[in-house]
Order: sequence, then C-alpha cells, then structure tokens
Amino acid sequence: MKLLKIVGVLGTLGMLAGCATDIEKMRTVEATGGNAFTQALTEQYRQLTIFEADEMYDWPDAGYFARKGLAAAGGEVVLPEELGNWDLPEDHVQELTDARARLMAALDGGARESNPQVAALAQGRFDCWVEQQEENHQPDHIAACRDEFLAAMAELEGKPAAAPGTYVILFDWDKANINDAGQAVINQILADIQARGGSVGVSATGHADRAGSEEYNLALSLRRADSVREALIAGGVAADAITTAGRGESENAVPTADGVKEQANRRVEVILQ
Repeated sequence: MKLLKIVGVLGTLGMLAGCATDIEKMRTVEATGGNAFTQALTEQYRQLTIFEADEMYDWPDAGYFARKGLAAAGGEVVLPEELGNWDLPEDHVQELTDARARLMAALDGGARESNPQVAALAQGRFDCWVEQQEENHQPDHIAACRDEFLAAMAELEGKPAAAPGTYVILFDWDKANINDAGQAVINQILADIQARGGSVGVSATGHADRAGSEEYNLALSLRRADSVREALIAGGVAADAITTAGRGESENAVPTADGVKEQANRRVEVILQ
C-alpha cells in the first residue's frame, strides 16, 4: 500500500512487529459479535491473511488484512478497499472502480443480510484482487481473485427473487466443478433442507451458455447437475431424493447470440419440493 512506501525504516520495523502480532491473532480468532456477514467476512480475511503471510511472505499486507479481519470478528462494519489507498496500474483503475461500485451497490442493497456468505466472499475476493493488482506481477493470482469476485457478484446480482426453495448455482466457463460462490449456495440449500426437517425432494437442472456446440453443452449441463447432486449427497441428502436433468443451451436465462459466453447461463437451478 502507498502508506508503507513512505514510512521510514524504524517506523517500518515497528509496523512489521505489530503485523506479526495481528497475524498470529487472526489465525485463531473467533467472531464474537456482529452477524452472519461479519462472521463470514472474518473467515475471508483469515484466508487472505494466511495466504499473504505463509505463501507470499508479504508481512505488511498480511498484517493489514489481519487487522480488517480482527475488526470484522468484533462485529465492526468493514468496507471493501478504497482504491486511492493503493498504487494501482493506471490501465486497471477504471475496471476496479466499476467493480467496487457494483460490490457496494449489492452490499448496500441488502446482500449482507440476504446472502451473507456470498457477499463476504465477494468482498474478500475484491480486496484480494486489489492487492494482487497493485503488485502486478502474478497474472494467475490476479485472474483467480478477479474471477472469483466476478462469480460471486454474478450470484449476488442474479439471485432469483423466486419462490422460497429455488436456488441458482453459477459455474465458470467450460467447467462443471463447484466454485466457492457455488459452494456457499450449496451450504444454504443444505441449511434450508435441515430447517425443513431433512425430508425434502430436490431437483437439479443444469444449463450452459451458447459458447460451444449443442451436443457438448448438453453433456456439460448434465455434468453440472451431477456435480450439484454429488455435493448435496456429501452434505447428507439422500441420493434417491435428488433428480437431475440437463437442458444444454436451450433455456438461457440471458438471451445471447450463438457462441457468446454468459455466466448467468452457466448454471444449475435447484428446487426443493
């Protein structure tokens, strides 16, 4: 961050000592206040802190995110990063500015309350993206943070205002594995099934966007539905309570021309019956 580039040597040493203490606290802190969102956000900052400390050896940024995590653990309102605090490449500032505006619109629009796990994931991945973009030398890390942020945002913005018991799990392009945002939806489904007493029928219908052939996309949509089925079974749902189907690219949520990639169309729709 910009601040760390202007402090003197002695100040830096003192700051790093404080960082180490905060990092160690963050490893084991338990959320003691707040709500479901701040508790989920605590875990996001724990993961980010440990990654920066143990894998990147970036103690200043690890300590910084540890302090955000400790604040969230205490129930404080912790906001996504302000871009002016970071020395970002000029050609990425607008993209990040737009991304933060989308995130704040979702958070202020009620996402913290309606979908706390995915909202926390979106904020954690945004902060990760900002930190990696400032360093600007590990394109795989930048892409991972950005893509996970975008997937979480698609889930927040595309969450259907449908009848209770209807869910949408979004997938990365040409993938059938469940990402972190999708797993957060799976966790919510499992919690809702448990709240209903555990005896619930489940349908999982897979879909694909229009990038690829019809035959390939039909098979891909079925694999996505099967991934959701396996995740639900792993979570304790009886295998014979789940039915699956694949619709390929035939029922797009967002109409597109052939060959267009559109994440809202790469989905599995789950209905509890």
